[in-house]
Amino acid sequence: MKRAVTRSKEATHDRIVDAAARAIRRSGYNGTGVADIMKEAGLTHGGFYAHFPSREAMLAEAADRAGSESVAMMERIAAESPSPLTLQAMMQAYLSEAHVAAVETGCATAALGSEMPRQAPEVRRAATRRIKEMIDLVARQSPDWGQPGAHEHALVTVATMVGTLILARAVDDPKLSAALRKATLNHLTPAGD
Repeated sequence: MKRAVTRSKEATHDRIVDAAARAIRRSGYNGTGVADIMKEAGLTHGGFYAHFPSREAMLAEAADRAGSESVAMMERIAAESPSPLTLQAMMQAYLSEAHVAAVETGCATAALGSEMPRQAPEVRRAATRRIKEMIDLVARQSPDWGQPGAHEHALVTVATMVGTLILARAVDDPKLSAALRKATLNHLTPAGD
């Protein structure tokens, strides 16, 4: 019986974290209240502290979940793409029109990056861990992996992709959004690919 209660509590906790991960990407950290997240998870506000010691603890788990979903998406694309085209496929998916529209389920760094300096250390730590994972994933797919400068190239690639996604989402001009994404892909894709 105790095991079933534990599994139920874990499932409820997971549901709250899922709701929070979507909510922070949709509304930002400061636009995301505990009551709203609990309601979205189908729970009452009163049950929150049975799962988290603080709002910051929940936000840290939400940031970690949102970041892990972004990395997992890129890992799936890498696994499904032929080796010489893997990085290009990852960049195309990341800068796709569908990803621009998917704020609530898309890249957490692009959705939340400008808010990060004002977050609690545990929230920033979770986000930093996932950003490092994304950089490492891009580095491993790079044609210059293992050579001097490969890590720096991955840093620039990820920073450019995230910046482009932020701008593509920020503008209210679909043609400009598409032009930003296309220019970035043209710039980041090595000649001959």
